[in-house]
Amino acid sequence: MYYSSKRLATNLWDYTAAAAAHASRTTRYWVVGLVSWLLVSVLLRLADEDQGLLALYVSLLLLHGLLLHGFFSFRLLPRLRSKGKRFGGFMLRVFGLVLLSWPVLFGSCMVVTEARDPDECAGFAFLNSLFQLAVTAPLAWALYQRQVRHTQEITGLETELGQTSANLDFLRSQINPHFLFNALNTLYGMALQENSERTAEGIQRLGDMMRFMLHENQQPRILLAREIEYLRHYLDLQSLRIAASPGITLEAHIEDVPDAHWIAPMLLIPFVENAFKHGISLQQKSWIKVSLHHAQGQLYFDIYNSTHVRAEPAHLAESSGIGLANVKHRLALLYPGRHELVIRQTQGEYFVHLTLAL
Repeated sequence: MYYSSKRLATNLWDYTAAAAAHASRTTRYWVVGLVSWLLVSVLLRLADEDQGLLALYVSLLLLHGLLLHGFFSFRLLPRLRSKGKRFGGFMLRVFGLVLLSWPVLFGSCMVVTEARDPDECAGFAFLNSLFQLAVTAPLAWALYQRQVRHTQEITGLETELGQTSANLDFLRSQINPHFLFNALNTLYGMALQENSERTAEGIQRLGDMMRFMLHENQQPRILLAREIEYLRHYLDLQSLRIAASPGITLEAHIEDVPDAHWIAPMLLIPFVENAFKHGISLQQKSWIKVSLHHAQGQLYFDIYNSTHVRAEPAHLAESSGIGLANVKHRLALLYPGRHELVIRQTQGEYFVHLTLAL
């Protein structure tokens, strides 16, 4: 797949921002957790100086729970989630970690109590293991699942917001007054020549297109056959427009597709509009070739056209890429990982290839 340097820079920025946010959350967790543990340990010791050994045991238990919870939240659970593991697999690994940590807990107890009572330290290590299995691990699982659901909700809202914004920009950019004026001028010229049959055909094509843009274009998905029908109307209308120009060649090979397939509306036409905008010249030989093929749930769409350098007003040059930028955004939102878009341009030619998984 072709990637522009701008897209690579955007992806690198997103990855860096995500890594920085993760590092910030991790640092904040450890700072807050360790400070809280120190405060609780001091308060437990001050609450009853006669029970200093009990306070020490509780302090060790809380420190072990803090370390395990941090490891679960930032390392173990994300890895298990990426592998599709469930709660049973998580608890099995926790049990193994607790067994491995038992000698460390027993040794720590013997050191801090100056080896007063090995049986008491063994009992502490056993009770601590039960606490981590019964409290720390389920709590870490529940909090992590809540965080995942919260993140998914935020991502869903951002996607919906981005899609809504893209659709608004799309509606603004697709109702192109320049194209409508050119089409009406063409029909007017035909009427002057008293060619009523061609004039009626042109008016019918234009009416069908406007009806599609006003009604079906508002839907989130439409039948692929309807999208192709709109594309054919557009090409037929443009054929009427360039019929009197022998230096312009238009080839269209568009196959019929089964009715069972659906597509987001107006995904194909911006590429064709761009081809007519930049590929047609009345002074130079020009060509546009459009191909659409469907096989095994994949849509293959190709456009190949000539290009001509022309001086355009600044506001037209600036707005010429709105349609293409919008359709790229919509593809990224609606078909993530399900499309391939290749755009190549030389000095005199422009090529677009789109593969879409329906």
